[in-house]
Amino acid sequence: MTLGMKLQSLRNVKGLSQERLADLVGVSRQAVAKWESGASRPEIENLVAMSDFFGVSVDRLVRDGDHCVSILPPGRGDSAEGLADFLCRAKKATYAGHGAEVPPCRPESHDLRYTEGELLYLDSYLGGERFAGEEAVWRAGRPVWAMNYSGRVLDEGFSGDFLKECLSLVEPSSPYRGPALHCHGDFAYRCRVEGSFGWFSGSEEIYLRGLMVYECVFHGGDVS
Repeated sequence: MTLGMKLQSLRNVKGLSQERLADLVGVSRQAVAKWESGASRPEIENLVAMSDFFGVSVDRLVRDGDHCVSILPPGRGDSAEGLADFLCRAKKATYAGHGAEVPPCRPESHDLRYTEGELLYLDSYLGGERFAGEEAVWRAGRPVWAMNYSGRVLDEGFSGDFLKECLSLVEPSSPYRGPALHCHGDFAYRCRVEGSFGWFSGSEEIYLRGLMVYECVFHGGDVS
């Protein structure tokens, strides 16, 4: 996704015209139109202003694609990268991929399981519109990584299919939830993460035409 595409999607989700965004940033409507078409790029002060307004980092705005900064910990080499790759495959094969549930490990929990060789992934959560759960990975029977999460649906306009679409876009550079930004029609998904693969926290939100309809927080890291 290019800078122009991101600006247009963010503006549309907020319900802003080009004129209104131009007023907020302090430029002309023609300048915004050129940014969105790719004919020109904003000055750094304008990028900072839009970054603050939309809640998306300047780095995420200016780089093509949703993920642009690797957050795998230094010094872990192939082991950390391999685990991140496995996590992405597991997530795409389970909840995000409409995977079938397995028998619950706790009363009334929803459990999803994925295995590859000595690696086991388990996602177990409680609830529905208000939920809490944990994703964890075991290697040869020993726990090595875990992430706790809790969230809620805020409005009937929420779409579970859109959430699954976002979570299916998870990448090894950020193997937690969905991309930093993903827009589809009237929906927009935003995810923020702080820390590294070994110790992190973050949050995700879904907006429908500028109204927040879903929120979730998560944290976790290395438990080996």
